[in-house]
Amino acid sequence: MEMEDGRRVNHLPPGFRFCPTDEELVLHFLYPKSLRLPCYSNIIPELDLHRLHPWELDGKALMSGKRYFFFGQKMENRVLENGYWKQLDMEEPIFCGGSGKVGVKKLFEFYIGGAPFGMKTNWVMQEYHLCNWGSALSSHYPKTKGIRKLDSNKWVLCKVEEHKGNAQSFNYSDEDGSELSCLDEMFLSLDDDLDDISSSHFL
Repeated sequence: MEMEDGRRVNHLPPGFRFCPTDEELVLHFLYPKSLRLPCYSNIIPELDLHRLHPWELDGKALMSGKRYFFFGQKMENRVLENGYWKQLDMEEPIFCGGSGKVGVKKLFEFYIGGAPFGMKTNWVMQEYHLCNWGSALSSHYPKTKGIRKLDSNKWVLCKVEEHKGNAQSFNYSDEDGSELSCLDEMFLSLDDDLDDISSSHFL
């Protein structure tokens, strides 16, 4: 968000929370961003994922509660100077009511060090992609049907959060209390297994 003097503020005012659903992130933020439409997407900044470690997002990404939101460009690898984002082997489709599939969500964990022998951290990222430029999306923006889709394969929307405490205390659901998705539940189950392995190692 920009103030009247041109300064950019990436923290919401007290009392405000940014907690859209997956469908809302795709339809009202990522889709307009990809078509360069004048919409709400300008409240989420563009950042270079290759340059910023997750703990460096404060003050740069849009922050709401403990979550950071930003747009980034699609990339083959997510390697940084001191670590890398590792993708889990599962993707979750995002549907728009009865209109069909409009996007996909991918889940990543951040590791410090060089791949594939890095040390896992508590930082996780959900990355949103567009996957359908058909009627499911164009029905929400009918005036865009004839527009050239310049950035359809360029932008992704990222949501980053630090996991603190045990797996049971970490909640991937929206802050309004929405239920966990199957991908979120899969991650929590995986994290439980990793904790059990780590604990047994020191017994």
